[in-house]
Amino acid sequence: MASKEILSTITTKGQVTIPAEVRKHLDLKPGDKILFVVEDAGDVRLAAPKYPDIESLRGAAGSLEKPLSWEEMRAIAREDHLTSQSNNPK
Repeated sequence: MASKEILSTITTKGQVTIPAEVRKHLDLKPGDKILFVVEDAGDVRLAAPKYPDIESLRGAAGSLEKPLSWEEMRAIAREDHLTSQSNNPK
């Protein structure tokens, strides 16, 4: 796909209107979230986030056969924490 430059102006409040062509290309609607991705080389690109809010994460990590109790979750978290500390000593 060929590159295309589309100009927009920053307001005194630091706001930018995303041009209609870009909104259409990213399928952005009012209230949607956007990402400004700053690359190591200094380029900045605009993207629609894969998970724009907490609700959209539902099911992303899979599911358990049976729910874990609070105690089981706490034990797993503690084990993970201790493992990460032993792998990254200060």
